[in-house]
Amino acid sequence: QVQLVESGGGLVQAGGSLRLSCAASGNINPANVMNWYRQIPGKERELVASSFSVGATTYQDFVKGRFTISRDNYQRTLYLQMNSLKSEDSAVYYCNLRFAKNEFWGQGTQVTVFS
Repeated sequence: QVQLVESGGGLVQAGGSLRLSCAASGNINPANVMNWYRQIPGKERELVASSFSVGATTYQDFVKGRFTISRDNYQRTLYLQMNSLKSEDSAVYYCNLRFAKNEFWGQGTQVTVFS
């Protein structure tokens, strides 16, 4: 069984930085994509950034130039470096893993940005 555990969320002032981590365990196909999503209360969960096992990364426009997604395949950990945070970045951030027809989610970590 695959498990994803996020950490690194917290309270930060606007303009500050946070680094989220997602530790993966279990039987994971090396050909996979790992994603960060976020969800604001009352809104749908939205994709933030993706990291493909072949090395490619993609970002949504609202985080381009501010967030960086990366992974350590040996440690089986996904990261999201978030810089220049804005109040609108406040949300619960979720780690997501997909391979073949499987999809797994972490429990989420809260990020709160105050002005």
